[in-house]
Amino acid sequence: MSDPVRRTVATPVVILLAVLLGGGATVVLDLFLLWWAALIIGVVLAFSLVAVLAPMTPDRNRVGSDGTKEEGTPLHRILVVPMALVLSVAGGLVAAWMFDLSLIDSVAAALGAVVGSLLAFVLFHRLSAMMALSFAAVLTAGVIAIGVTAAVLYFSGIAPLPTFERMLEYGTRPNSLVQIINDSTTYYLAAVAVAIGFKMKLFNIGVDGQYRLAALLAAAVGGYLVLPPVLSQFVVILTAVVVGGVWAGIAGYLKVARGVSEVISTIMLNAIATGITAYLLSEGRLAVEISTNNIGTPPIPESGWVPGIPATFLGSDREIYGLILLSVAVGIGYWIMLNRTRFGFELRATGQSQSAAEASGVNVRKMVFLSMLFSGMVAGLVGLPQLLGNSHYYALDFPTGIGFIGIAIALLGRNHPVGIVFASLFWAFLTQAAGILPFDGIPQEIAVIAQATIVLTVVVVYEVVHRWGRRYQQQQIGRQLGRTTESTPEPAAVSDGGASDGPVTDGTDGTDDKRGGEAQ
Repeated sequence: MSDPVRRTVATPVVILLAVLLGGGATVVLDLFLLWWAALIIGVVLAFSLVAVLAPMTPDRNRVGSDGTKEEGTPLHRILVVPMALVLSVAGGLVAAWMFDLSLIDSVAAALGAVVGSLLAFVLFHRLSAMMALSFAAVLTAGVIAIGVTAAVLYFSGIAPLPTFERMLEYGTRPNSLVQIINDSTTYYLAAVAVAIGFKMKLFNIGVDGQYRLAALLAAAVGGYLVLPPVLSQFVVILTAVVVGGVWAGIAGYLKVARGVSEVISTIMLNAIATGITAYLLSEGRLAVEISTNNIGTPPIPESGWVPGIPATFLGSDREIYGLILLSVAVGIGYWIMLNRTRFGFELRATGQSQSAAEASGVNVRKMVFLSMLFSGMVAGLVGLPQLLGNSHYYALDFPTGIGFIGIAIALLGRNHPVGIVFASLFWAFLTQAAGILPFDGIPQEIAVIAQATIVLTVVVVYEVVHRWGRRYQQQQIGRQLGRTTESTPEPAAVSDGGASDGPVTDGTDGTDDKRGGEAQ
């Protein structure tokens, strides 16, 4: 008797039903509940619908990155599904909060529910176990960091909850949001520069010196060399890229030619860059008097500025750095390089095992040098959003220390272009939100404690869950291979009839007798 035909529901239909259910429930519940409560219930209902219809939803992509089937496994039920639900709700709330900046609450909640419902389908069917483990590690680290920070506040005689509420309120003001986005733009570039080295197991600790020297010389070129618009910006950016690449390339050359550790060489190059910057940034050389107590390079003419993006959609009269688009382009280029080019493959292969890469024909020395070179080129861009978008000259008060922040953000974002985005925004939020604490008599270093704790806990917790996830993944592959072996039928024995091309035996040989017995 044949199996009954399983009913299927087309993917677009499931998505439409989830959106209608999530958005409609939110609109109705918003009449009786707070908007965020209505949104959470709406997204949960949409997620439940997606889960119920999952067996009837045709989807060919329900496998993990290693080729094993994940949906329906214990890990998928215990970890992936709850994490997908949490991320869907969080995504809907964030979207609603962003819409609320320019729309009324009810409309913003409905649109946020639509976004959360879409995420519910995508995450339920596409979130892999390893990615869910990564999110779980970050959330666990965040909870630990909040607990440690709260404990420090409590034992210092400061109420933790009002302090966190005060930071959240100040950090989400329109002007604060603009500042967070601008800061995260520079943080992102610094973190990508560090991440390129990390992918090769190289520790480019010299990003700070590379970007400061690059910004100084680029500002001097832009200030002294007056060029038409577009050409001026291009020359300034090119100068910064070349200077950053050359300065990091020195460390790369010392690594491959003399075996000098990149950690030692980049630390020394940071000190040298500081000395060169101090020497050049003086009157009579590259600097002029900016104000009574400040000197700097000649201001870049307005034709060389990069226009900002009005932030009226955030409710602020300030502008977002126009070079945020440069950060986006760098992030996309970084992803393409890692995942869609031969160089990126060789980069990751060399970082995993230099001996294996050499055995495969990869020129490891060349990869080390190019990795440091590209890392420095990106590092040279770090100071440009501030230079071309705000200050327009390099002076004594130009921001410093961004390179070291980039190291922490690269670790927090796990060297992933998207992970670094969220890590940069989170870091910038803590820095900005802590700015209000001194007015309340609370030490501003609370943000530093939270930042340091979350970086440490993310590294430790992620490593623990990553190792556990790898072991679980290997066990799943072993079980699947075992089932495949058991289900594969053994080849039938070949008879001794005329179909055989070899000589016909009469069974007198002991070996042939044994074969005959097995066939019987």
